[in-house]
Amino acid sequence: MNIYWKALLFLLCVSFFHFGYDVTGWDFLKPFFGINESIFQHLKMAFWGYLLLSILEYFLLFKKELYREIKNFWYSRILSAIIVPWIVVLVWYLLPAIYGRVESLTFELFWALLATYLSGILAIQIEKETEKTPFSTNTKAILLILLVISAFMFVTFTYKLPWIDLFANPETL
Repeated sequence: MNIYWKALLFLLCVSFFHFGYDVTGWDFLKPFFGINESIFQHLKMAFWGYLLLSILEYFLLFKKELYREIKNFWYSRILSAIIVPWIVVLVWYLLPAIYGRVESLTFELFWALLATYLSGILAIQIEKETEKTPFSTNTKAILLILLVISAFMFVTFTYKLPWIDLFANPETL
């Protein structure tokens, strides 16, 4: 799949996880969907959004033998799902690092969409390179462990926040 189209689909998947709970209010969606505007909720949306995108890609393309030659289909996508939330942090925080606080909601929303799209491109590029590389059994085990840890943390911190936020001021703790 074209990297730019796939990044756009990633943005749509993240948007689905961003607004799905707000639109429905269904409590069973809380572990997977964003429930507020916190940083960690956005990381969760990126994680689940990438996994959803990978599942869709598998059923739409891999099952139809369009991607059969890819040996590391799932492990390359698991790696990307694990790292995409952290890529989002790096890309999104470029704006505050360079510009400082943005007062325009329109510009902030534009940047959030662009940062998510760019993060998708970066994660997909890593995925494309790693799907060509055979992973050792140890690396596969590490990826599966990190996937489970990520899913566990995103679900757990939906209901019980850690004692320290990602960017908390230690003086206020």
